Amino acid sequence: MATTYDFPSDLLAGQEELHQVRAELSALLKRLPWSVEPLDGFSDAGGWRKVERPASPGWTADEQAAVEKLRQREHELAVFVSGHRFWAEVVAGDRVDARMRLKHAHEAAETPAEPEEESP
Repeated sequence: MATTYDFPSDLLAGQEELHQVRAELSALLKRLPWSVEPLDGFSDAGGWRKVERPASPGWTADEQAAVEKLRQREHELAVFVSGHRFWAEVVAGDRVDARMRLKHAHEAAETPAEPEEESP
């Protein structure tokens, strides 16, 4: 039987926000040009695989600020979650398992419990 952990609500909320911030940051970085600074495009077929990049207009000041804000919040949340007082209550040998369960706690909450079958 798998061990269950009674995560504090602030730790669960911090982990959930960390997931959201990371998803937002990832989506933003995918939309932005490949280079922060304006650069010419290039093509290099001489390596072990061909690499091509179109010209990059660079990021605007607003885009740079948005990325910095999300990265800063991600850092704050990662420090909060990893340094939470809850981890001192978990036996050292179980901390990795507990951390992995915390990372996936939102998935368990989204999955509806299967109804128990009645005995005949």
